[in-house]
Amino acid sequence: MAKSALQIERAQYVPKTPASIACGTSLVEGKATQSVADQDDIKKLFPNTYGMPIVTFQKSDSPVKAAPINVGVILSGGQAPGGHNVISGIFDGLKSINPDSKLYGFLGGPGGLVDHKYVELTKDIIDEYRNTGGFDIIGSGRTKLEEVEQFDKGLEICNRLGIKALVIIGGDDSNTNACVLAEYYLARKSGIQVIGCPKTIDGDLKNEMIETSFGFDTATKVYSEVIGNIERDANSAKKYWHFIKLMGRSASHVTLECALQTQPNITLVGEEVEAKNQTLDDVVTYIANAVAARAAKGLNFGTVLVPEGLIEFIPAIKKLIAELNDMLAANQAEFDAVADDEKLNYVVAHLSATNAAIFKSLPTSVSRQLALERDPHGNVQVSLIETEQLLADMVGKKLATWKKEGKFVGKFATQHHFFGYEGRCAAPSNFDADYCYSLGRVASLLIVSGKTGYMASVRNTTKPADQWLAGGIPITAMMNMEKRNGKMKPVIQKALVDLNGGPFKFFASKRDEWAINTDYVYPGPIQYFGPSAVADRTTVTLQLEHQ
Repeated sequence: MAKSALQIERAQYVPKTPASIACGTSLVEGKATQSVADQDDIKKLFPNTYGMPIVTFQKSDSPVKAAPINVGVILSGGQAPGGHNVISGIFDGLKSINPDSKLYGFLGGPGGLVDHKYVELTKDIIDEYRNTGGFDIIGSGRTKLEEVEQFDKGLEICNRLGIKALVIIGGDDSNTNACVLAEYYLARKSGIQVIGCPKTIDGDLKNEMIETSFGFDTATKVYSEVIGNIERDANSAKKYWHFIKLMGRSASHVTLECALQTQPNITLVGEEVEAKNQTLDDVVTYIANAVAARAAKGLNFGTVLVPEGLIEFIPAIKKLIAELNDMLAANQAEFDAVADDEKLNYVVAHLSATNAAIFKSLPTSVSRQLALERDPHGNVQVSLIETEQLLADMVGKKLATWKKEGKFVGKFATQHHFFGYEGRCAAPSNFDADYCYSLGRVASLLIVSGKTGYMASVRNTTKPADQWLAGGIPITAMMNMEKRNGKMKPVIQKALVDLNGGPFKFFASKRDEWAINTDYVYPGPIQYFGPSAVADRTTVTLQLEHQ
């Protein structure tokens, strides 16, 4: 295939790794763990994998050697920069332990395991994908591994290929599936281990042992480059307010990180909107006040960052969505039988009076998206809701009213953007290239150590890579019970923006200045070469969390 000059150079890049796994290493077990919440329920559901200890790898003079082992790898869910390097790290780790080990990639995500679609990943294939973005080496998919029939089909192909371990690279839902699979295979005494790796650009899969999910670093740098370009354009043309929606359905980490990198005028953080019990009108008024204040200074331009999940954080709408989810889950067959032009009336008739009133008050385009557009898990597909357009329109209407009342003296013209897929398959930053490769090497070590139901962990990531700490955390330790499709299910607890944490507190201390002034920062493109302070820098979020 044709390659760009950057691809050719990046193929030669050798990822940096923790010193503890660079050559010899030994495993050290810590104390037993328990789930973050709902301990009795989680322990009952995962009797074989609950309470396992956190493990760490320490530097040793003896290289790790073992009998050959065959491993399968699955890419699950949406793409994130660095996935190819996780696979490269697994491959190199297995081959360093025993050159006769084999790595199989299941094609198209978890569905490849169930449907027995796979390829053996050889050195020639791996070398083509080192340090590249995307998941195209084997493809990804969103098939949920929930049914015993699926588990047994997976067991069948693993036995046929002599596979003794599976690595599932995915987000919170995918790693929840990995934990369920690990529990089932252990209960069956199948001899199949399951290891997870933390992937999601949304940044909501993190905790004390998982400092960041891979892809977050690269994606936020890609978005911040483009936001900076738009800010430069806004400051040049001086006639548009740019409303920019960013990925992050369940948490606002991406939006907050991009704000810290670019210093826009307005940044909405969903977790704060919920904590303050704000209405949609409260949010609109907040933006309108900032627009009016800048207009009074002759500045009829600005930038507004909006997390894609904002609509779900507004308490009144969140309650509406919760009732919608339960109502539709309980009446799905009846709802499907209703004619399309009557579906909204059906919804209104089956909601409580309060939520029906809120539902009817929304623009038709938004109410249709809330009721009709659902993902495979039964959730609202918030990325399809044009929140940035909705807010811009509502701010425009409020400002028009204020103008008649003499409260607004400026002009208000808008442009709208949604940055999502642009960041998911970018060539990984040096941080993500190093971090992901290290996660892959750690996954191979967890396998050889006989572990199952663990997630690979690399910590101390604000320090140089050779000082990173490698290990594993039981997936059950991250779990709690949540309602999905009307039923309580075990899932990995999402990490939301901590309003008392360093990143948000720093942002909150600066946002009033950024709102009224033009304090834009222009990060520019990701740098892969040059001074370490530029090429190897971590996200501002990580820096502030570790100060």
